[in-house]
Amino acid sequence: MTGRKYALALAAALLATPALVATQCVAQDYPARPVKIIVPFGPGGPADVTARQIGSILQENFGQPFVVENRTGAGGVIGTVEAVKSPPDGYTLLMMSNTQTANESLVPTRKYELMRDLAPIAPVNSSDLVIVVHPQVPAKTLAEFIALAKSQPGKLNYASSGQGTPYHMAGELFKAMAGIDVVHVPYRNSGEARSGVIGGQVQMMIDAVPAMAPNVAGNQVRALATTGKSRSSVLANLPTASETGVPGYEATIWLGLMAPAGTPRPIIDKLNAAVNAAIKRPDIVKLWAQQGAVAMSMSPEEFDKYLRGDIVRWAEVVKKFNDKPK
Repeated sequence: MTGRKYALALAAALLATPALVATQCVAQDYPARPVKIIVPFGPGGPADVTARQIGSILQENFGQPFVVENRTGAGGVIGTVEAVKSPPDGYTLLMMSNTQTANESLVPTRKYELMRDLAPIAPVNSSDLVIVVHPQVPAKTLAEFIALAKSQPGKLNYASSGQGTPYHMAGELFKAMAGIDVVHVPYRNSGEARSGVIGGQVQMMIDAVPAMAPNVAGNQVRALATTGKSRSSVLANLPTASETGVPGYEATIWLGLMAPAGTPRPIIDKLNAAVNAAIKRPDIVKLWAQQGAVAMSMSPEEFDKYLRGDIVRWAEVVKKFNDKPK
């Protein structure tokens, strides 16, 4: 290296050093005030409940409040946009799901790009789904429901918590693989969708096991099948959809945390370590096992790769079934 090049390199290093030190100091002091977790879904659903569980542990660990704020609407787009527009300082986080990865192809009018405008922190957990019907539906098994739907094309409805949500996409995938025509009825959130099938306004719903299991136990709905590769530990007597009428069918809901793009990497790493420690706590592992949820532990890079793969997966589903926003 010539003397001139060496001098330039040294000058660049000296200029960069204060910024690096400042970033590291910010991360060491983080969080110095309350942190907001935006949940772009309604209260009482898996994302909301999980955000509050994780937020409580982070608050305990860091000594600052982690406040959950529900910003619902447009299938998760409204809350996601708010997170994207927030300062990249670690004080606004987004609890997201496969809704966001599906929306990358399902909602072309959205004002953001997930992997450009948000930074992966960590996944949290995943849950199987359960296919349920209102008790008055004359189908005791999934095969009977498929036969009923085929005999009445376009006459039966299914509920979801909105366009692009895991429940909607699971429903469209189920329709296509089962060869049936049932009408999608999107609600504003999962609680309202759940009430719709319990009240009989819609005949069927595919919902997260942790959320719907109490309603199954209370005989408010009839469970027909779960959607995982293997049977659910919570609803062990139920067959999987793949076992009982739709070979190869699989659908889950997973949850994770992201932050606005540009959030300092030391803060991302600090949050990733804290989340990965939280989901390994024996009390959390036991609680989620009772609910049918399984922890997911990844580095930010691994989560980035996972998100990109899920975006491709749902793009293929959307293209195959020509599922456009209504």
